[in-house]
Amino acid sequence: MSRPERPVLVVIAHGSRDPRHAATVHALVRRVRAQRPGLRVETGFLDFNIPSVQGVLNSLAADGVRDVVALPLLLTRAFHAKSDIPAVLREAPSRLRVRQAEVLGPSPLLTAALERRLYEAGLTPADKSSTGVVLASAGSTDPEAIAVIAEIAREWRHTGWCAVRPAFASATFPAGFPRTEDAVRELRALGCERVAVAPYVLAPGFLPDRIARGAAGADVLSDVLGPAPEVARVLLDRYDEARMPALAALGA
Repeated sequence: MSRPERPVLVVIAHGSRDPRHAATVHALVRRVRAQRPGLRVETGFLDFNIPSVQGVLNSLAADGVRDVVALPLLLTRAFHAKSDIPAVLREAPSRLRVRQAEVLGPSPLLTAALERRLYEAGLTPADKSSTGVVLASAGSTDPEAIAVIAEIAREWRHTGWCAVRPAFASATFPAGFPRTEDAVRELRALGCERVAVAPYVLAPGFLPDRIARGAAGADVLSDVLGPAPEVARVLLDRYDEARMPALAALGA
């Protein structure tokens, strides 16, 4: 009996007018392909960039594909994961069996990617105990997403950093969440020897640029997560989790 074909992985990115966004998404997808040779991986965008998610799904159906795992390229479960993406997937061609994977975060691998970026920016493990870190996310009004960011900061603090403070870049700030520049000042006042800003975002764009401006008073600003190998591994983990129930049903 032949093994069933692996579902195609469709990575769903938000899209941006900033060309760096799509370039970073494509670099990440190339790393995913390199980590899992033979897996077909396609990329679709919700807005601004092409191909659209609907266009990718239509093309796959025309190619005779039957099974798809749609993976939101998002770090938290907020509006896009709960509303926008399910609405788009409901419009998929009827011949496709589409399973929506979980968002990427939280994951210890993403925390490892954050540290990778900080070390690439000049810090060393020996600096942890004297360095305060601003965990700077894009921001959300979704209570679940807000709680996840706060928990990541609390857990990361326990790995040896002087302090870790969450911050939001969006215009709407939940209670208790400062802007990046406010969190930098808070860590200075706390007495941390140095302050680093770690963007908890996947690709460059408007809000990451706002994070960078807010980091002007910090000693270190790391890069976005982008195509870090740990991020690619998380994508494949979420893909595997989504396809496992179907494989179990087939006895594979």
